[in-house]
Amino acid sequence: MGGGLNRAAGTPAVPAQEASTPPGRRPGMMDVARLAGVSHQTVSRVINRPESVRPATLAKVRDAINQLGYRPNMAARALVTDSTRMIGVVTTGSHFQGPASTTAAIEVAARQVGYATLVTALKRDERDAEKEIREAFDFLIARGVDGIIAVAPQTWIATSTERVARAVPLVVVADGLAPSERIHVVSVDQELGARMAVGHLLGLGRETVAHLAGPQDWYDALARARGWRIGLEDAGHEAPPMLVGDWSAECGYEAGTEMVARGLPEAVFCANDLMALGMLAALRDQGVRVPEDIAVVGFDDTPGTAFFSPPLTTVRQPFDELGVLCMEVLLRAIDGEAGATHSISPTLRVRRSSC
Repeated sequence: MGGGLNRAAGTPAVPAQEASTPPGRRPGMMDVARLAGVSHQTVSRVINRPESVRPATLAKVRDAINQLGYRPNMAARALVTDSTRMIGVVTTGSHFQGPASTTAAIEVAARQVGYATLVTALKRDERDAEKEIREAFDFLIARGVDGIIAVAPQTWIATSTERVARAVPLVVVADGLAPSERIHVVSVDQELGARMAVGHLLGLGRETVAHLAGPQDWYDALARARGWRIGLEDAGHEAPPMLVGDWSAECGYEAGTEMVARGLPEAVFCANDLMALGMLAALRDQGVRVPEDIAVVGFDDTPGTAFFSPPLTTVRQPFDELGVLCMEVLLRAIDGEAGATHSISPTLRVRRSSC
């Protein structure tokens, strides 16, 4: 009983040990080797080049790794592979649906392909923007990230990012920024989404479609306003004066109250769902029926929009797909591919606020 040796062909015989390590010390590669009865070089190959290890040995080592709860030392691994398997994410506007959902989707997509993410957030202020973005890049580069994704919804962020871009693969999430040799641009097609919303409303016979736009220093707001105007012009309709908001429900409520006082259009396209929520509340308080008196469409398909009163028609942004696309493009950039524009399409979710 006991005392036997586990032997793997082509590896030194190492006595198998119990699945334990001294208290207070995290398990290391040698602990895995002892438990699996293989050499530490074999464990290293399993971690870094599993395709070079025989299936039986691979299974034995992975079983030992699971028993011990061993996790590779990423710093040591980086010395061997010249890769930290870590990306940096620079973001701002994290309290808004779009940037927050995009950042979360990138983190999930990165983990699915074996990368960790290091996120650094910028202040929501364009003063000293270039200095702050340079510091954010320096922070990430100093930690050896393999590449950086900048979630840059505001024009000043993307412009500053382009000016301070370093010799590191870079992807910028911004609809409207031109790519360069070193910068890939990824986005959901905001203009297309706006045109879909306008086309839906015109198709219902709504002749006048107003627009409550987002802040005009945001790429998404500019693209949605552009899509609204193009959608009307292509159909032979004149664009009425545009209202400009700040993405908040409070702003939507004020705009709705003003709209009732000035005279209702037949439909309104709000540049995000929160402003549409405020708009619906204002119309309800003024005794205006939706959609009988006016149709309302939002943008984002924020969780809960199906339970607005009435349920809100909105343009859905596929954030999960956007995160996957960001990682796919960054990996191609890491492999040396030159910068280009990459875009995916949104979809329209029709609910009772417009029909």
